[in-house]
Amino acid sequence: MLTGLKWTVFLSAIGFVCGSVSGLGIALARTSGIRPLEQATAGYIALFQGTPLLMQLFVVYYGLALVGLKLDAWLSVAIGFTLHASAFLGEIWRGSIEAVPKGQTEAAKALSLGYVSRMRDVVLPQAIRISLPATIGFLVQLIKGTSLAAIVGFTELARAGTIISNQIFKPLLVFGVVGALYFLICWPLSLYGARLERRLAAASR
Repeated sequence: MLTGLKWTVFLSAIGFVCGSVSGLGIALARTSGIRPLEQATAGYIALFQGTPLLMQLFVVYYGLALVGLKLDAWLSVAIGFTLHASAFLGEIWRGSIEAVPKGQTEAAKALSLGYVSRMRDVVLPQAIRISLPATIGFLVQLIKGTSLAAIVGFTELARAGTIISNQIFKPLLVFGVVGALYFLICWPLSLYGARLERRLAAASR
């Protein structure tokens, strides 16, 4: 079960880190003011937000195999979680970028700052701060979502629990431990997100 826990944490980290990198690109494209780019990324987000994660993992693993690209289960779920996280984080950060007061951008333009410097030094530091509670909330959902990786035979925490339960015939005990392990991972993150949200709300008063 500890091996399954290790893969759950590792898969969550891979999905979140790779999804953050591509999600930032999507958020910047969504706020670029270039209409074709905004429409393309809006369609990408709508696709992944409008379909279940289970189906996305299924399509990446079995769909790519149908066109001759047979991937290892580990690589398939890592790609699936990255695509899923990039769409959700891209939309969260798009909202945060747009929540930064327009005056900040106009002041940066008045100082003749270019796009890269304006985003890096003025807009993104504020947007990241605004988005932290929602980003942490999504990370908690992503960790719990790793249990769906079992659909392609990947052995993470929930599947490891199923295997052990089938061997010792004590499902209540095994899945009680599995649930406790998920809780021990997610609960501190939830508390941290709630604390950040209260702190940001107090600072904005």
